[in-house]
Amino acid sequence: MPDFNLKDKAAIAGVGNSPYGRRLGRSPIDLAAEAIANALDDAGLARGELDGMIVSFGSPLGADADTLAALLGLRLRAYSQTWAHGRFTASCIQWAAMMVSAGFANAVACLGSWSLSHIRRPKFGGAGDREGAREAGGGHGEDPVFGMTSPGAGAALVARRYFERYGANSRQLAAVPVAFRKHAALNPLAIMRQPITVEDHQASRFVCEPLRLLDYCLVNDGAACVVVTTAERARDLRKPPVYISGMQPLPGGGEEFIWAYPGLGVAQQQVFEYEAGVQPVYRMADVTHKDIDALYTYDAFSILAWIALERFGFCKPGEAADFTQNGRIELGGELPMNTNGGLLSEGHILGWGHQVEIVRQLRGECGARQISGAEVIQWANCYGDSLIYHK
Repeated sequence: MPDFNLKDKAAIAGVGNSPYGRRLGRSPIDLAAEAIANALDDAGLARGELDGMIVSFGSPLGADADTLAALLGLRLRAYSQTWAHGRFTASCIQWAAMMVSAGFANAVACLGSWSLSHIRRPKFGGAGDREGAREAGGGHGEDPVFGMTSPGAGAALVARRYFERYGANSRQLAAVPVAFRKHAALNPLAIMRQPITVEDHQASRFVCEPLRLLDYCLVNDGAACVVVTTAERARDLRKPPVYISGMQPLPGGGEEFIWAYPGLGVAQQQVFEYEAGVQPVYRMADVTHKDIDALYTYDAFSILAWIALERFGFCKPGEAADFTQNGRIELGGELPMNTNGGLLSEGHILGWGHQVEIVRQLRGECGARQISGAEVIQWANCYGDSLIYHK
């Protein structure tokens, strides 16, 4: 019978990516193929040894798993894919860990790939965006009756609620994109590498008030991939394994809003004082906050970094505004965050670029942006899902 105690049973054996860019002129299949090939090479695996795949972004902007398998000449024993949202990144890796632990596959490529180059004017909200036009409760809290037809509108609603409830402001929020841009300046893969200041942030135009242009993620092409296998097998491959020691799935229900933790009082949520408690991911990994050397989170909008910090108990509700000041989340700070530059500056690869960065950090491969002595790193989202890795 399979061992369902999944702590340290699976590991990341290889990571790879394509270039990231605004308009690369390449299809999502082409980009995915490059990322997969690079991840297999990183692990020291042959293409024929890849027998599982989970893709977190399908058509029309991404590459479907079955199409990739056919065009790349793969023979998969198991594959799956999710709806097109970055919140499923951790879920894909969790499912892969379960698949290899259960013997459904030996090596699973988990990836996201998308390209906007073939779309003249990509739509993310407003007229012509089928996702944004869905009825109430869409992927980002869309509700066209109230003009909520874009992901940024939902995030702006959370930011406004947070500012008013806790007395925070946009100038404090600037610490997040400023820190992540500092990290991107040290990352050759990053699309946006020119440093920015708080004044630059404050001078950038409002897109959906109170969020400014520099609070928004990039819109770009690219692909990234991680290869999951059993811990035992990973130890015999080319690179040192990075173990998956803690996992926490996505929650759902009436108290959940995509960009907010329960109790904040956004959309259908009730208003109460949220308490993080001890999250399951820490119990499974047998670690505490003090053991976490760096934190990575889905940063499609800068406010999400504050929400993630509070959701997972790094600080109490309303304290993230102060917590992120004075270099605390920068390299060399108490809790470095998104050292790749994140979606705000490296590129929007649905959170997969963050997973690649985590693995490279734990291997000590990040050069000028290397976190000294990194041993335990967490992926933790405003959505409530999480992974804890260690070397």
